[in-house]
Amino acid sequence: MGLKPDHWIRKMALEQRMIEPFVDGQVREGVISYGLSSYGYDIRVADEFKIFQPDKSIVVNPKQFDADSFVDFRGKVCIIPPNSFALGRTVEYFRVPRTVLTICVGKSSYARCGIIVNVTPFEPEWEGYVTLEISNTTPLPAKIYAGEGIAQVLFFKADGTCETSYADKKGKYQRQQSIVLSRL
Repeated sequence: MGLKPDHWIRKMALEQRMIEPFVDGQVREGVISYGLSSYGYDIRVADEFKIFQPDKSIVVNPKQFDADSFVDFRGKVCIIPPNSFALGRTVEYFRVPRTVLTICVGKSSYARCGIIVNVTPFEPEWEGYVTLEISNTTPLPAKIYAGEGIAQVLFFKADGTCETSYADKKGKYQRQQSIVLSRL
């Protein structure tokens, strides 16, 4: 299994629609960078968010998450409360090939400010907009900029083809079109 370079990512995006919309090269001036890089693709966060508003009377439970714990927000700048998190989604839509596994990692520009994007894989044949979990680990409010870079996706091509892909097992997050909460 090998990490794939920029020319492979470009080819797959343009010929196989692996990433849409696709930005061929890094956009960096005046923004947190996004677009094609040497060995990855820097994804952008869209302008829609679900901001977690903790209620001291509830327990966070991934098997039965209370959707009322979130406030929907749409805008160019999302403010995440101290020691809380927000869910967002990517601008880009992904179609992961059957022989590819991706890993999504947070960008250092945010990490250096105590803002962490959850590390997550996109499994073979997963398709959709990515739901992102963005944590503010600081005791102060934190800004997230819509339309700018939020994380980097690394693409690993397998030596062989998997027996069962995410599409084959009818994964619960397949073809998501918006921010999707935890499902069981």
